[in-house]
Amino acid sequence: MSEVKGTLLTPAALVKLQDELELLTTTGRDEVVARIAEARSHGDLKENSEYDTAKNDQGLMEARIRQLKHIIDHAEVLEVGESDVVMIGSVATVIDDDGDELDFFIAASENKVADLLLASPDSPLGAALLGARPGDDVDYEAPGGTFTYHVKAIRPYEA
Repeated sequence: MSEVKGTLLTPAALVKLQDELELLTTTGRDEVVARIAEARSHGDLKENSEYDTAKNDQGLMEARIRQLKHIIDHAEVLEVGESDVVMIGSVATVIDDDGDELDFFIAASENKVADLLLASPDSPLGAALLGARPGDDVDYEAPGGTFTYHVKAIRPYEA
């Protein structure tokens, strides 16, 4: 894989971020402007907590808009095919020390999906899983100690 210059996103994650950006730059901005106007109508702005809260929320929303634009503008869309090794965009089925079977999606946090655990490639677990094959045991260090997972299967992520 060539050097990554931006955030690796699945096509579904890119659409999700684009939808969030669209919502914030339209409805989100309209709603916060209305809240600010309503708070202003209550009089003295020096002791108006409603106004302060609305202005703070506006600032946080504008920061999120800038963050989303940066991620989207610099994203690399990831299409993963069948592979015999864990790579970014793979779902690794592992078995932990207790015998529990877990599915980890190996991807940046912007790719989070509801039905899979996420292992960022920058995290100790994600880094340990990268390059593993079915049948391999991988060890990784975490604050609670050293853990071992047995890689049972690998599949490409599909939205």
